[in-house]
Amino acid sequence: MDDINKKIKNIRQQKGLTLKDLSEKTGLSISFLSQVERGTSSLAVTSLKKISDALEVNIAYFFENYQSNHNYVVKSGNRSEFNIEGSKPTYARLNGEFTGRSLEPMLVKMAPKQERSQILRHPGEEFYYVLKGAALFYVNDKEYFIREGDTIHFPSNEPHCSENPLDEETILLSILTPVIF
Repeated sequence: MDDINKKIKNIRQQKGLTLKDLSEKTGLSISFLSQVERGTSSLAVTSLKKISDALEVNIAYFFENYQSNHNYVVKSGNRSEFNIEGSKPTYARLNGEFTGRSLEPMLVKMAPKQERSQILRHPGEEFYYVLKGAALFYVNDKEYFIREGDTIHFPSNEPHCSENPLDEETILLSILTPVIF
């Protein structure tokens, strides 16, 4: 991932943007962006997405060198869990790796009594299928309670968030567009 910082700096400079310009477009601090470009700070995927949007490039551009091999299958033992900056659930990627994919399938685990997540709004669509437990989704100020076997599908540009009101873990299958990882 060492090339990501160089790609960010090159695109920013090609577009004639200063670090201040990029900071204003992303909401990320100038000092953080400077550290990212120098490779002295780690970069969360959500921050990279903000940068790619501001620079008007697909986030996949930053990973082109890493996607030369096609890998269609993800074995259950090869999934690793991660958290997204500003989000409470735990995620595991379920997607294969190939150029041009347009879906972002993930397994989402919500802890018992997990409080409402941060309200989000972004381009794309979101689909969730409850595998275990139940979840409360809030989309555009309307509340949706979904149980095991239920689904919800909505445009991501609507303000939305979720929580787990149960005393047990909730597990969701999530499919998002556009690809963010």
